Amino acid sequence: VFYYPFSHSFNKKHYLRPSKIATLRFILIIYGCAVLFLPAFGQTVSFPEVVIKGIETEFTVTGELDYTERIALNGELVPLRASGENQYIGKAILHSSDIALANGFEHNHPKVIPGWLSLLPPLIAILLALLFKEVISSLFIGIFIGAATIGFYTGGISGIFGAFLTVLDHYILTALTDPDHISVILFSVIIGSIVAIISKNGGMQGVVNRLIRFATNRKSGMLTTYFLGLAIFFDDYANTLVVGNTMRSVTDKLRISREKLAYIVDSTAAPIAAVAFITTWIGAELTYISDGVSKIEAQGGVINESAYSIFVSSLAYSFYPIFTLFFMFFLLYKGRDFGPMLQKEREAIKNGVEPSAERLHEMEEFEPVNKNITRSFNAIIPIAIVITGTFAGLVYTGLESIAAAIEAMGHSIHGSTWAAIDLLEGKETSFFRKLGIVIGEADSYKSLLWSSIVGLTMAIFLSVSQGIMKLGQTMETVVFGIKTMIPAVVILVLAWSLAGVTEDLNTALYLKSFFGEEFKYVWVVPALTFVLSAFIAFSTGSSWSTMALMYPLVIPLSYSLMTNGEFTDLSLMYNTIASVLAGAVLGDHCSPISDTTILSSLATSCNHISHVKTQMPYALTVGAVALFLGVIPAAMGVSSFILVPIGILVLYLIVHYFGKQTET
Repeated sequence: VFYYPFSHSFNKKHYLRPSKIATLRFILIIYGCAVLFLPAFGQTVSFPEVVIKGIETEFTVTGELDYTERIALNGELVPLRASGENQYIGKAILHSSDIALANGFEHNHPKVIPGWLSLLPPLIAILLALLFKEVISSLFIGIFIGAATIGFYTGGISGIFGAFLTVLDHYILTALTDPDHISVILFSVIIGSIVAIISKNGGMQGVVNRLIRFATNRKSGMLTTYFLGLAIFFDDYANTLVVGNTMRSVTDKLRISREKLAYIVDSTAAPIAAVAFITTWIGAELTYISDGVSKIEAQGGVINESAYSIFVSSLAYSFYPIFTLFFMFFLLYKGRDFGPMLQKEREAIKNGVEPSAERLHEMEEFEPVNKNITRSFNAIIPIAIVITGTFAGLVYTGLESIAAAIEAMGHSIHGSTWAAIDLLEGKETSFFRKLGIVIGEADSYKSLLWSSIVGLTMAIFLSVSQGIMKLGQTMETVVFGIKTMIPAVVILVLAWSLAGVTEDLNTALYLKSFFGEEFKYVWVVPALTFVLSAFIAFSTGSSWSTMALMYPLVIPLSYSLMTNGEFTDLSLMYNTIASVLAGAVLGDHCSPISDTTILSSLATSCNHISHVKTQMPYALTVGAVALFLGVIPAAMGVSSFILVPIGILVLYLIVHYFGKQTET
């Protein structure tokens, strides 16, 4: 068509020169090609650099399209959805790097790797942690394995050597530059500093002194120790060291065995820290949950709750910590025991408890600088500020967020934002529903940071203004408190980095593929999570490392399985999140290498192996009840408000019928 108008006969008739004919012919040919292929010109398809074989992968199409519904990929029509101006999102399953697209589309060349390789980083980290009972190097090696896998498929042998550097300059650096991660680190070290100061200024000892006056006999002595453990809820280390060292002399006089004291100290420390709203644990828990939510949203999921709101919702499924606290109360109140603990208690009643010949080596930094000044308000005021300040911060930031959302809807706020929440809901809501909405929309990181820095400032002011410590000494204590949190911070950073590797390798999606679209037994996930978390914590001796290894895997997995099933809410995800923490605490209680278990033995001057042997039967009993009467039924849809009372009743019956009176 383009050639004929400039044929030889046509040229003779119109007397056109050959050079002009050639030029016009070239221009018209280019124009014709543009007319035919213009819709596809400049259209590109971008795949991730690394794609897991057989797993649905999201890709981006950029350019102007005549249509926005489908694109031809490997002989199949793939649906597209608009994600911006001249940008569209599609999902497809790739089995190799050979990709055939519709004519005119250009694409990058992703590396399609076998799915089982995506499991290597977390599995190797877990196996090494179990083998060497050390988590920091295990996490680092896991990150390196993931980076080396990506490096090999993208750059060959040289990519493996470069992966060692990638661990630091990409994964760890990315983890450290995330604002939420930095917020968690700051909050953790500030709380560590508060704990150090209120221990050094005698405030913690003052709180203890107010409580020990109630210990007049064996029963009241054990219950006083129990409630003191609940009162010092914000840090498991502080709980163990303070309660154990303080109550040891009291319980010795009351003929309470060191094993029973160690059990009370150990089994109130982690359980109460795991379920309390403001603790040194909350920062790590929130960041793991937040990272899991980010992965879910990146995969197209929708979570309309903050990390803090999800954490609070998951507490209803924290069966083991809750059951442990009730089980212990029943044992102490009824004066019953069973197993090795019964024998130790009867020996203590008969023979008494002799003080250890060697003085317990205590952490000097946690001893009061002046044992004559033990004012309880020096601890109560800073901690109360952190608690009330966090709640106030949650309400403030939540109302701010709601106000912005209402204005974005085109509504004007007349009066208070609290009253305007009805506009957001479209109906009149109750007080508690409004409070739940506010907390759910709050910025928990800002709230924790604000309250913790004010609490730290007050702790410093109280110490210096009363002359208990000089300013220089107080600041040294602040630095020491920061140092005590460094191991936890290192684990956090490495855990974030490992999560980045698993995200790049789509590990959660690969795990989900094992269950298939028709997988019906979703209740297995929380149960397996609980058991595996307990096993990892038992082997590594660390609840924190267990959370670091498990949370990045199970949060996206539980959500994806839940959306394939019949669940209409997030109950399965809440249950799975709680099962990680609950299983970690169970394993921690049974582990002879657990830091809190060792500290409990040291703080109470109890033989360590004896403490482990006497505590383990109790921990396993509660763990079995939590699994079979809590985790599994809840995953099947039974309400936790039904399961918790049933579990508590069963534990009471166990104590009543299997326990024997210690005083015969």
